[in-house]
Amino acid sequence: MNALADASGNQPRVGVALGAAITEGPSHAYLLRGPSGSGKSRIARAFAAEILASDSSDPEETRRRALQDPSPHPDLVWLRPKGMSHAVADVREQLIKAAPLTPFEGAHRVFVVEAADVLNEESQNAMLKTLEEPPPHAHLILLSSDAESVLPTVASRCQVIEFDALGEAAIEAELDGRADPVTVKAAARLARGDLGRARILVSDRGKKIRDTVESMMASVIEGDLGDSPWMAVLNLAKDSGQQAGERVSAVLEGESEEGIKHTKTEVEEAVRREARRVRTSVLDLALSLAASWARDLAATSAGAEEVVFNVDRLEVLREQSRNVSMAAARKAVGVVAETRQRFQLNVSEELAMEALCFRLEKLLSP
Repeated sequence: MNALADASGNQPRVGVALGAAITEGPSHAYLLRGPSGSGKSRIARAFAAEILASDSSDPEETRRRALQDPSPHPDLVWLRPKGMSHAVADVREQLIKAAPLTPFEGAHRVFVVEAADVLNEESQNAMLKTLEEPPPHAHLILLSSDAESVLPTVASRCQVIEFDALGEAAIEAELDGRADPVTVKAAARLARGDLGRARILVSDRGKKIRDTVESMMASVIEGDLGDSPWMAVLNLAKDSGQQAGERVSAVLEGESEEGIKHTKTEVEEAVRREARRVRTSVLDLALSLAASWARDLAATSAGAEEVVFNVDRLEVLREQSRNVSMAAARKAVGVVAETRQRFQLNVSEELAMEALCFRLEKLLSP
């Protein structure tokens, strides 16, 4: 079980639980639940590989194919949402109708549902019969970052495996070599336990998001909002969403060429959902970074540089904090948090970001 042991190194309790499941015989359904970026996908793939390899005539070859992403193993089905949610048709065709089919190899079939928390209620209810009366060879693995979004009727039919948020040291180890050590440390702290977010932060896209947010905060502190610095953040989010939508469109067009037909409406809806998902995720990351910057200003003002998240920007923080009180910076953290909450209410993003900048200017500008 080297693959599972390696994958679960940062989640030892999970590794023990799933390792025991392989030894004793896997259950029909699991719900891997925990914070975003805590390693659920990687561990699910390793667990699926061990299930498929458990009775294979060539375990190493089976394991090798199952660990690939995308996997060529015919008995591993991996469902990812297209856009903001899973399509009901995909759940019915690729899971509900496919689960009873005899395995192509060995004695098991494994179905992994990534982001099960964005399954709509219809899809979750459709899965109930498969969960209640599973074929003996079928194993379902649901991944969820939001405990409230998976219906209790679904969760109660699964063995729930809880994940912990990753520690700073674990994230730094995973990011080793992707950037210089100080940048890696900053990304690990800013990610707050989310390895996926940390990986974004050390990427070129993440660096651009950080630079754009820091430029906006500098304009706020300098009292220079004439150029509408919040628009740079909004445009970056919009461009990221548009690029994501184009990628989904290309994938669906490729599927059409392979004989998997999609209506124009389905394509447009999938593109729209993905564009919105990515746009909102970039905006949320930007606001998280803005709150972290305000928090770091408070810490720097208080002489507590050892707890600063943006450790690779200490000189800038020292300069800005000379004219910012700790109390004002702490209030600014709350103002950003309020804006993040408002975004969940479908408010005008442009008006909300503009209002945020003017409120922050009032607090932070000399």
